[in-house]
Amino acid sequence: MPGNAISGDGSARAPLLEVRDLCVSFPSAGRMIPIVEHVSFTLAEREILGLVGESGSGKSVTAMALMGLIDSPGVRITGSALFRGQELVGLAPRELRRLRGGQIAMIFQDPMTAFTPVYTIGWQIDEQIRAHERISRRQARARTVRLLGEMGVPDPVRTAGCYPHQLSGGLRQRAMIAMALSCNPVLLIADEPTTALDVTVQAQILELVRALRGRHGSSVLLITHDMGVVAETCDSTLVLYSGRVAETGPTGALFARPGHPYTAALLASIPPLDGPRPERLPTIAGVPPAPLDRPVGCAFGPRCGYVHERCRPAPPPLVPVGPDQAAACVLPTEGRPLPPRCPASAPQEGPA
Repeated sequence: MPGNAISGDGSARAPLLEVRDLCVSFPSAGRMIPIVEHVSFTLAEREILGLVGESGSGKSVTAMALMGLIDSPGVRITGSALFRGQELVGLAPRELRRLRGGQIAMIFQDPMTAFTPVYTIGWQIDEQIRAHERISRRQARARTVRLLGEMGVPDPVRTAGCYPHQLSGGLRQRAMIAMALSCNPVLLIADEPTTALDVTVQAQILELVRALRGRHGSSVLLITHDMGVVAETCDSTLVLYSGRVAETGPTGALFARPGHPYTAALLASIPPLDGPRPERLPTIAGVPPAPLDRPVGCAFGPRCGYVHERCRPAPPPLVPVGPDQAAACVLPTEGRPLPPRCPASAPQEGPA
C-alpha cells in the first residue's frame, strides 16, 4: 500500500485517517455475506482521495461504516479506522455522535432524502451547529446564512427559510455542503455529490469541493464512479471492485500507467478529448458479481481478458507497480501488456 501522501514541499504529511483491513458483512440466509473485504488506505491532511468503482463496489458501505451509520441488525464490522489516532470501529454511539457533524461530516448522494422535508433548510443547519457548539440561535442563523452565501446560494436569507422541495437540485446540494461545513470538519466524506446534476452545476460543485481544503483546511474522501471527476479533483485514487481494493496510488500515475485491468477498462471508457472520434466507446463485458456469487479468486476474473491460472485460487494480493502505487493483479509474464495510456488524456502528477 502507498505510504503517507507527499506535500508540495516534499515532506510527508501525517495521515488524518488510517484504515486497515476494514471488513463489513451482512447476515443473509443464515450466513454472513462480505460486502467490503480487507479495504485499507490512508488519507493525509488536506488531501482529496477518490474512491471509485462501479455501482455495488462497496464505496458507500465503506463510508457509512467509517461514519458509524450502519445500524442493520447483525451487521459485522471489523478492522481498524484511526481518525487522528482515535479508533472509529466499535466506538460507542455517544462518542460517534460527538465526531459526526463536528470533526467528520458527510455530503449524502441525494440531498432531497437526506434533508428532513418538514423543516426548513436553515433550521436544519442551525440545529447541527447548536448540537456541537454552545451558541445562540441568532449566532447559528448568522453562520448558516454566511455559509449558504459562501456556497454560491443566491439570496441566502430567503433560501434558509425554504423547505428542501422548494429548491432546485443544485441549490439543495449546495445547502447540503453548507450543512456539512457548518462546524468546520477536518474530514469531509462526499458521496457522489454531483449525481443527477447537469454538467454546469457539476462543475460548480466540484470547484467548491476543491476549494474546501484551502478555505476550511478539510481533507476530502470523494466517492464517485466518474473517472473524469477523479482526474479533475483527486490527489490520490482508490479503485474498488466487488468490495475489494483493485488498485491504489497517486491519481496522475494511476491514470497514466494503470496496473489492474479493471482500472484500465474504466479509463478506456472515458471519451477522448482530442483526436478522432471513436465509433463506440470500449465497454466491460458482463456485470459485477453479486456478493453471494463472488469468485474465490480475483472477483474481476470472469470479465477480464487477462485472466490466467494464478488469478483463480485466491484473490491476488496488492503488489507494487510504481512509486506509491499498488494493484491487486499479477499479469502473466507471457501475456499481453496493458495498453499504454496516452499522456494527453492523463491528469498531471501532483495535487489536483
